[in-house]
Order: sequence, then C-alpha cells, then structure tokens
Amino acid sequence: MTAGTAGVAASAGGAAGSGAAPPPPAGRGGAAPFAIELRGIDKRFGPVHANRNVSLAVEKGSIHGIIGENGAGKSTLMSILYGFYRADAGAIEIDGRPVAIERSSDAIAAGIGMVHQHFMLVDPFTVLENVLLGAEGGPVLRGGMERARAELERLEKEYGLEVDVDAVVADLPVGIQQRVEILKTLYRGAEILILDEPTGVLTPQEADHLFRILSSLEAQGKTVILITHKLREIMAITERVTVMRRGEVVADVRTADTSREHLAELMVGRKVLLRVEKTPAAPGEAVLEANHLEYTDGFGVRRVKDVSLCVRQGEIVGIAGVAGNGQSELMAVLAGIEPPDAGTVTVNGRAVRGADAKDMRRAGLGHVPEDRQRMGLVTAFAANESSILGYHDDPAYNGPVLMDRGEIVESCRRRMHEYDVRPPEPMLASGGFSGGNQQKIVVSREMSRDPDVLLVGQPTRGVDIGAIEFIHRRLIEMRDRGKAVLLVSVELDEIMSLSDRILVMFDGAVVGELPAAEATERTLGAMMAGVGPGSGSGPDPKPGPGPDSGPGPGPSPGSGPGSGPGSGLRPDRSASGVPAARGGA
Repeated sequence: MTAGTAGVAASAGGAAGSGAAPPPPAGRGGAAPFAIELRGIDKRFGPVHANRNVSLAVEKGSIHGIIGENGAGKSTLMSILYGFYRADAGAIEIDGRPVAIERSSDAIAAGIGMVHQHFMLVDPFTVLENVLLGAEGGPVLRGGMERARAELERLEKEYGLEVDVDAVVADLPVGIQQRVEILKTLYRGAEILILDEPTGVLTPQEADHLFRILSSLEAQGKTVILITHKLREIMAITERVTVMRRGEVVADVRTADTSREHLAELMVGRKVLLRVEKTPAAPGEAVLEANHLEYTDGFGVRRVKDVSLCVRQGEIVGIAGVAGNGQSELMAVLAGIEPPDAGTVTVNGRAVRGADAKDMRRAGLGHVPEDRQRMGLVTAFAANESSILGYHDDPAYNGPVLMDRGEIVESCRRRMHEYDVRPPEPMLASGGFSGGNQQKIVVSREMSRDPDVLLVGQPTRGVDIGAIEFIHRRLIEMRDRGKAVLLVSVELDEIMSLSDRILVMFDGAVVGELPAAEATERTLGAMMAGVGPGSGSGPDPKPGPGPDSGPGPGPSPGSGPGSGPGSGLRPDRSASGVPAARGGA
C-alpha cells in the first residue's frame, strides 16, 4: 500500500470484528498532494450514524472506487464532499489545501463535480440549457449561450462526449443523459468527478462507452471517484478501492491486489456467494399466459408486437434484451398498468379482460416495477405508507372507519427486519433510504403477499452485493414453492443464472427462446441485436442507432466492459475484470 493511503487492507475477519476506523492518511513529505483528503468525517441524521470518523485519500489523476452495502455511508460521504450535507466533525483538503465546503457552490469552486445516480436534469430543456443552468455568466443569456456552445464542442471532442447540444433532454436515452451530466461538471471546471452508481441505468454497451470516457478523463489528469455496487466494474476500471461498512472505512487496497470475492467479503463482513445455487426446475401448470399481445404507446409507436408467452408453476422465465426493445411496455401490459391493443392475458386459467392493476393483484399477480422511484414508491411518503401501496384496502390495515396506523407501521417494521432494510425505520421518508434499500421495500411488499406469479423488472438495479444475494435467494425460494416468476433484466449474468428458460426481445417482438442451460452470452447477444439464431421470427434485422444512443445492434450485450480494444479497462485487467497476474483468483 502506498504511503499516505487511507485505511488498512484488513482481512475480512479482522474488518468484521474490529469496528475501528482505519488511521487517517499519513503525510506525504515532498510527494505531490492528494487530490482529496478526508480526515475524521462524522455525520449523524438523528439516530442514524451515517459516517463514523471516516478518513480517505485519493491520488491525483486516478480512478478510485468506493464500495459498500446499501446504507454503508458512501453516498453520504460524497454528499458531504459535494456540499449537500455539512459534516458534524472532520476536515477536507483539496490538492493539499484545507477547504470549507458548506454548499455545492463551494465544492464547484474547489473543482469538484458530481454525477448523481438519479440525474439532475430538466427534461423540457435542451442539453445546452441544462449545462448553462446556474452558470449563465450574467443577465444577458445570448453571449453566455454562444460561449457555452463553443466550450461544449471543445469538451465533446477532447473527451469523446459527443452530444447534440440542441436536443431536448427528455428525448435522449439515459446513456446520453449521463454524458450531459458529465459535460455539466467539466463545463464548470471540475478536476475531480464523483460518479454515484453511474451504470445502474445503462445497458452493457453504454457502460462500456462510459468506461472509455472515464479512462480518457484519467489520461487528461482528472481524478474520478466511482461509487458502485458492481465489483466487476471496480476490478475493471479502478486503481484503488475503499470499502465501507456501517458508516466506517474497513479497508483500502490496490485493486490489482484483491479479488471480487475478497471485496464482497469485506463489504458484507461474511463470505458471499457470487453465483446462484439452485436445483433443476420442475415446472407445473401454466399460471401466466399471454397470446398475441399488441401495444402502441401514446406517440403511435408499436412497442409490443404479437407477443405470446407462458410461465408455469415452479419456473423462472427471463426476458433478455437491450433496454428499449419493448420489455418495459410488455411488463406494464401484463401488470394491468397499460391496456393491450389486442391479445389476451390469462392468470390461473382465467382470462383477465379489461383488467387494471388492482384486478391483476386480486387475480394473484405481484409486480416489482423497473423504476422503483416512479412506479414502486412515493418518495415523499413514509416507508410504512409506501409498504402498503396497492394493498391499502387490505382489511388487515383498516379499522371500522380509519386505517390502522399501528398495524401498518408494525407490519412494515417486521418486513424491514426480514428483508434487512437499513435503517429499519418505518417512519423515515421513502426518499431518505438508499436506492438498494428502497428496492428492498418494494420487493418485500410484493413478495410478502405470496403471489401466484411475480413480475420482476430489474430486481437488483443499484443494489449491493449482499442484497443481490438476498433477492436472488428469495426468487429461487419462490420458484421452489411452486410460484411462477417472469424476470426482466438488462444484466445478462442475472438472466442466465436465475432463469430456467430465456426469451429474447428485439424491436418489440420475441425473437427467440431457449433453455437457460443452453444459453451463452454470444448466442443471446446476437439474438438481442436481431441477427442471431431464432431471430427470423421477429422483425427483419436492421441497422440501429448503436450502443451510444439507445436500442439497436452493437457490441454483444452482456460482454460488458472489456469487450474489445479501446474498452477503457486498465491494461493489467482481463475482460472479466480480474487482474491479469492473478488469473482466476
């Protein structure tokens, strides 16, 4: 470990039992100062001790990872660095100089920029207007806009961040929106970029392009802090990684000296199973059937095209596909959120015509939506209120006249403990939980109803390694109890490890089906691009906008970072993200 590095490379056992924060960074003598030094940062939110005497140092011109379970304090720490929160105690140094960061403008003035997990963009504004917002440069906008346009063109060319500056943000895919966020930080002169769960909403191709951008930023001397749950990404792109658990730093190691398994153990404090263990499926009767479904959205675009499928008792059927190829719309139709233009849906042998979401729930269908914030929760509601959404008319939650608040709070508290929601505070606003804990609230609400069929969209998006293991285990348990599960995920690893059968969607149609045991990333990737075996049943293959601008053919989805030259990986890494010298360690 280099001199002055925060923390200690503790063994998993020692880290789990010590409870002591690693020592603060040592002095660097005549060496160049760190880009960032945090010393003894402490922060409480009422009874929640979010950061406990945290010390951390980040080398200038490097990509530094910060990992930890949901609620470990990562985002709080970075929010303090960016001026969203004020630390209760501790000190911050930037380039060796003490700084007082009391608001975001102080952080921006110190050369810090942040790209949040949920983008901070104004949808009806253009890219140029979003970048200029808050940095207009005076009361007359025309001159400022022209200067901003010229500067954005320079930044786009220098860092490979090509974006149409006149495009309306609402019309852009999420991968391009993320580039807009990065451009915003660079336009404001950021030398230090903080990215919070940057690939949580990206396709594998978009994530691959993001890594190339980050490597370009690093090559230009920028410092990047990457907060993520995805250990493969940490292994692929970072030079050092800091591990946090329950508000403390428990380890700081060179990425080349560790492995995914060791990092997972440090994060959780116990050994974590990184693969899904399951017995062969024993499918029974059909529970969910869809026949010749058609759906056209409000813009007149056919999103679901003649889709038929069947999910049986005791099996998990996965739907693979690049985001934007009709999976989301199909799930909305099956859940009763959107009415189909044509076709039928059958649950437990009974056709459900004209059914809304409440009817589908009563028929025995549960639904974990893809977007937990827009569809799964009301972030302004307390967690106990979000925990009964859709089931608020259950007699268990209602008295003769008014709702039984005591029972609602207690049932939420029980599920929080059962599903390890942190903090287990039913009265805390739903928006006050980390993304992974928000997901657990939604998952616990739907799974606890013991539905006959569960629709699951992106179940582990933005969820830490321990919670991923927990959710995967719950899904397998549901299957083994004879329940039917329909799974949609952009994570091919997740689809391949959980599913018993896999359907592939391209351009709104199901273009192929195969047993999970026969599926490979290459085969699925080709089908997802509309050019593989079995795709002849779907639409004619046609050129798409490519991986940088949304759905369409591109590098084999699921290959993830490291799929070819220029992937943005560290030169000592293999495509799997494992240090080359360590082989499969």
